[in-house]
Amino acid sequence: QVQLVESGGGLVQAGGSLRLSCAASGRTFSRYAMGWFRQAPGKEREFVAGISKNGGNTYYGDSAKGRFTISRDNAKNTVYLQMNSLKPKDTAVYYCAASTSYSGDNYQQYNYWGQGTQVTVSS
Repeated sequence: QVQLVESGGGLVQAGGSLRLSCAASGRTFSRYAMGWFRQAPGKEREFVAGISKNGGNTYYGDSAKGRFTISRDNAKNTVYLQMNSLKPKDTAVYYCAASTSYSGDNYQQYNYWGQGTQVTVSS
């Protein structure tokens, strides 16, 4: 089992950047593929990015391509989401999630979830 805690959210102006972090408990972080999702009020959960266990493969949702970068540091049990060129439509609660084998866009394949961190982008 793994526990996930996100941080780094906040209020930023359009065009700005934020770096989200997700710290995982336990010694088995490298056994999990990781993903970032987001959910805005009244909208469905949306896949943002995923990364394989060793970081060798990354995947992005259409809204994130070219602007966001997912990475991980297995020595620090942490996955990151660097977000650049932020837009008001990026406003949402961002969640990190862990999967024993899957790093794609189907949220039902993820086993563990953090509590989320709010990102608000002002125009």
